[in-house]
Amino acid sequence: MTAAITEPYKSTVLKRIEGLKENPETQGKALTRPFRGLRSIHAAGRYRVIYKVKRSEVQVIVLASGLRKAGDKNDIYELTKKLINQGFTAPYA
Repeated sequence: MTAAITEPYKSTVLKRIEGLKENPETQGKALTRPFRGLRSIHAAGRYRVIYKVKRSEVQVIVLASGLRKAGDKNDIYELTKKLINQGFTAPYA
């Protein structure tokens, strides 16, 4: 989901995703309903990365990344909510 992210932000967002390899549970913040079980980090500017940590297999699964635009239908949290409502939580869930 990084195709729509423009440079110079794209490389920074990808670096933040790569950085989740180290202690992903201490980065960003835990989200509340309807995103319980997910975490969010500020990646670059208004871009966010929303991810899930699978402790049983030590995996970090990035669900979405995009702009935070409060009140906009294309807000990253609104798009993630749609994914959750459609039953998509992670490719390996």
